[in-house]
Amino acid sequence: MKHKKVFVSGCFDLLHGGHIAFLKTAAQHGDLYVSVGTDENLLLLKGKKPHFSQKERVYMVNAIRYVKEAFLASGSGMLDFEPDIVRIKPDILIVNSDGHTPEKKRLCKKLGVTYQILERIPEEGLPARASSTIKKELRFPYRICIAGGWMDQPWVSEMNPGSVVVAQLLPTLDFNDRSGMATSSRKVAIDIWGDQCPNGDPIKNAKLLFGAENPPGSKYVSGSQDHIGLMNPGVSRLFYHGDYWPAQIDSTVDKEICDWLSSVLHLIPLKPRPIGYDPIREKHLTKETTKELGDAGELCWRSILRKDIAGLGKSMSQTFFTWRKILPLTVPDQLMREMENKYFPYYSGAITSGSGGGYVVVASEKEIPGAIKIKIRY
Repeated sequence: MKHKKVFVSGCFDLLHGGHIAFLKTAAQHGDLYVSVGTDENLLLLKGKKPHFSQKERVYMVNAIRYVKEAFLASGSGMLDFEPDIVRIKPDILIVNSDGHTPEKKRLCKKLGVTYQILERIPEEGLPARASSTIKKELRFPYRICIAGGWMDQPWVSEMNPGSVVVAQLLPTLDFNDRSGMATSSRKVAIDIWGDQCPNGDPIKNAKLLFGAENPPGSKYVSGSQDHIGLMNPGVSRLFYHGDYWPAQIDSTVDKEICDWLSSVLHLIPLKPRPIGYDPIREKHLTKETTKELGDAGELCWRSILRKDIAGLGKSMSQTFFTWRKILPLTVPDQLMREMENKYFPYYSGAITSGSGGGYVVVASEKEIPGAIKIKIRY
């Protein structure tokens, strides 16, 4: 009995378990032929080159035992496989639900080929994977400050040393500019390294980024908590003592701790602060208030390591109230009222990012309707 011929096409960049499961299922319908998009066509369609060359991608797909033959597509555009489907004369063209288009269906009807759509079903016991999600996670991360913010400025920590706690975030969404998520420093990093974290020592890379954003003569020096938070995976406690660079850095990439922290932090968007707004124009620093701020960072770090939601929330709220004392323009009256009415009475604690405009960051083991979830990268 003649074997049916099955045809699939795709990019197959960043090959993962989802690809293998799809090819395995497709091969159950007959001998499997795979058309792989060329570098030139993918650049045309997506505006950027694939991570792996066409030669390497064809090699990897041909190495999969479910595939009878893989080859480079000989056409161009969205139907780059059209000359090959005419040559192969398959019985079935199979696409996954993400790859379905009316044009593919019309081509099959024209050629007398059965058109079949498969749902994306992972192998039992494995997570569902999609190339688009993986590529998003490979993009340059963001950073979130959880407690102790402003301690990275010498005019604060020279009064009393203390800690800032930051975490590196997967870029699961694009955060607003001027929202306290280190977007300005991130743009400088992307100009240097492209849209992916560089290899090498993350702390050394953070020093390079700090220097690039703060060349000699800079009127305002962007704090190093931004650069360390962007470059160093997991959660970091940065101890400052009157200098721009921390005297001590402690970090954790423990999966349970990072996943717990991801699960209890919730972001609610605020309007970004206006262009030109100066949140540090008014200062009321004392040794006592800067100690409160640094102590909040210490409490935050200890609470995260213990997965203590009460301590975490207290440290965030303590940071916020101390900002109100020492830098009142970072906590405008209207924002203060909103925090007191909507968040402090109902959750373990809360803080804001963006010096009066950005996000409310809430510590809660309960879900918050409409809140944005984040994912700490470790």
